[in-house]
Amino acid sequence: MTADHYAALGLAANASLADIKKAFRQKASFYHPDRNDAPDAAQRFAQVQKAYEVLSDDEARQAYDDNRRRNLLDDPLQTAQEIWQAYSSRILSSSSPSSPSSPASPL
Repeated sequence: MTADHYAALGLAANASLADIKKAFRQKASFYHPDRNDAPDAAQRFAQVQKAYEVLSDDEARQAYDDNRRRNLLDDPLQTAQEIWQAYSSRILSSSSPSSPSSPASPL
């Protein structure tokens, strides 16, 4: 199972480093096994720690975000639209009507 680090900290994908630190402190304090008797507290605490490790490091966060986009975890429809727009703009810019190799318009 792939963990969603943003969900582990209760954050959106555009969270700032300050937001990440604040959420980590709150969640780590809440799920710390010495303070929380829940059976899954240690597991949740480990998830929060891992999320902070990844999201607080610029390179690791960029790699994680890139992987999320590749796997369409955020919003599949939005990702598909972004891919289509990038593709169509490349196609349209490479076949501009003013280029000499373009066929003449039949009108």
